[in-house]
Amino acid sequence: MQKMPQWADVVLIPLISLLLAAILSALVILAIGENPWAALKLMVDGSMGSTYAWGYTLYYATNFIFTGLAVAIAIHARLFNIGGEGQAMLGGLGVALIALYIPWPHWTLALLGGAVGAALFGAAWALIPAWLQAKRGSHIVITTIMFNFIAAALLNYLLIGALKPSGSMEPATGRFPEATHLPTFQDMFSTAETALFRGAPVNVSFFVALIACVAVWALIWRTRLGYEIRAFGQSESAAKYAGISPTRIIVVTMLISGGLAGMMAINNVMGEAERLVLNAVEGAGFIGIAVALMGRSHPFGVLLAALLFGFLYQGGAELALWTSIPRELIVVIQALVILFTGALDNMVRMPLEAMFLRLRPAPKPARKTEPAE
Repeated sequence: MQKMPQWADVVLIPLISLLLAAILSALVILAIGENPWAALKLMVDGSMGSTYAWGYTLYYATNFIFTGLAVAIAIHARLFNIGGEGQAMLGGLGVALIALYIPWPHWTLALLGGAVGAALFGAAWALIPAWLQAKRGSHIVITTIMFNFIAAALLNYLLIGALKPSGSMEPATGRFPEATHLPTFQDMFSTAETALFRGAPVNVSFFVALIACVAVWALIWRTRLGYEIRAFGQSESAAKYAGISPTRIIVVTMLISGGLAGMMAINNVMGEAERLVLNAVEGAGFIGIAVALMGRSHPFGVLLAALLFGFLYQGGAELALWTSIPRELIVVIQALVILFTGALDNMVRMPLEAMFLRLRPAPKPARKTEPAE
C-alpha cells in the first residue's frame, strides 16, 4: 500500500524541496548584502523576460534534457550513470567527425547523421563501464566517473593534434560546412517585421530533445524492454527468476543512457558552436544527475527540472552581470536544489508520508457473518 498519493511523490515533494532551497538561497543573498526579491526579479527578467532570454534558457534546458534522460533511464535499472559528462564529450567527437568528413546536402540529413553519430559515440563510451559492471562487478559509479577524465584527456589530445586545422593555435576543429548548420529559433520564428530570439543559440535540437522525452516514456512504460529494465531495477533476483538476463539489461540500459548523453552534442556542438571545442559540455553531464533526481526519473519531470536549471543558468548569468552577486552563488543555489531533492529527500518525504497516513480514513471493520443453520 502506498503511503502517499502518486501526485504528492511526483509534484509535492520536489516543490517543497525547491521551496526550502529557495529560502536558504534567499538567506545567503541577504548575508552578502543583496536584496533577495530584487535578485529573483532580475533572474526572472533575465531568463524569461524576452525571447532573447528564453532563447538562452531553452538552449541550456536542451542540454539538461538529454543528460537528465540519460541518468533517468539508468536509474530505472538501479544503475547510477555519472559518466554523462564524458559520454557527451565523445558524442561531440562523433558529431564533429560526421559533420567534417561527410558531405551533407541539407541540414535535415546532417541533423539525422549527427544524432546517430553522437548517440553511437556516447553509447560506445558507456559500453566498457557497463561490461565491467555486468561481468566483473566493477561499480558503475567508479568506472563512469573515471571515464569522464579519460574522455577529457582524449578530446584534448585530438583537438591539439589530429583534429586541429593547420595554422590554428586554438584547440578546436575547423568550422563545420554550411550545410550542417542547424536553424535557430531566430531563423524559424522571426518575420520581416519582428525579429525573435535575436542572437540566442536555441535551435531545432530543442524539438529533438522533446521527441527524446516521448521516446523514453514509451520505452520505459510501453515496451517489453522497459518492463524488464524496471523489473531488474526493483529486484535483480526476481528478474533473474523471471528469465531476465542481468548482463543484457545492464549493457543495453547503459548503451541507451550513453547514447542519450551523447546526443546532447547536436545542440551545443552542431547547433551552437558549429565546431568542436574544449569544454563544450560545461558540466551539463553532472547537472543531468540533479535533473533526473528532481524529475523523479520520469521524462515529464526531467523536462520540467531541465527548464528550472536552464532558468538558473541564464538567470545566474544576469545576476553576475548586473549585481555584485558572484556567479558562484548560482552554483550554491544549484547545490542546495540537489541537496534537498537528493540527499535530504527523506527529510521532506517522511513528514508528508506521516501526514497522509493520518489523513487516510481508517478501514472499516469486517462484518461478522452468522453461521448457517
